[in-house]
Amino acid sequence: MKIQLLTTISLLTYQFSISQTEKLLHGKVLSNNYPLKKVEVINKTAKTSTTTDYMGDFSILVREKDSLLFFAQDYYFSRLKISRENIDKSNITINMVIKAEELKEVVITNMKLTPFKVSQQDMDATKFAKDNQSLQKYTGVYDGTIPNGMDFGRMGKGVFNLFKNNKKEELEKKTSETVFRKLVAASIPSTFFTKELKLPPEEVELFLDFCDADPRSKNLMENNNVLTTMDFLYTKNEAFKKVKTEK
Repeated sequence: MKIQLLTTISLLTYQFSISQTEKLLHGKVLSNNYPLKKVEVINKTAKTSTTTDYMGDFSILVREKDSLLFFAQDYYFSRLKISRENIDKSNITINMVIKAEELKEVVITNMKLTPFKVSQQDMDATKFAKDNQSLQKYTGVYDGTIPNGMDFGRMGKGVFNLFKNNKKEELEKKTSETVFRKLVAASIPSTFFTKELKLPPEEVELFLDFCDADPRSKNLMENNNVLTTMDFLYTKNEAFKKVKTEK
């Protein structure tokens, strides 16, 4: 009887401790009272993540004092530190603010052009001028041109194309070298470096160069995920601090 009682007490104690350490939290992400779908909800403390459905709803396991991050394209990221009240309520609402839209370029899709007409008299005058320049062809009189001479215009065009190709290769090389920076700019907010990684603003560019030099940064494009990118930045931040200390 005592053994059964002790077993029951142990089981209840274990279940109680589990319920105190981890709970499934439900929530909804909105913007101007409209649900946001495909928002990445990241438990930074537990290093787990999920995404909202088409109604803006999500569920994720949390503990008290866990830090949740909310990422969505074209919106400012939000952060929430889980409190006992959030766990007891088991249902939260997150409001995200849309970023100001920037006008980058204007594309003209409709343009009216004034018709340009050429008269028969103009065509005849052009033909006469062209024929007049080819005296050697019709009369055998040398007009000062070299029939099989070197085409400097074509040579100039070839040199221009060569220069253009070199520029293109240089641009492609430069683009490939900045893939990591483009990925970070598109998925990680600028405040992440100063608030989460505790980097001084003047060291952010140096830190990104430090990360870009790591061959593993190129693999992030194959597994394009905010949580994976953040883990990589956290790991490189520790190495970056160590290098600064050694120097």
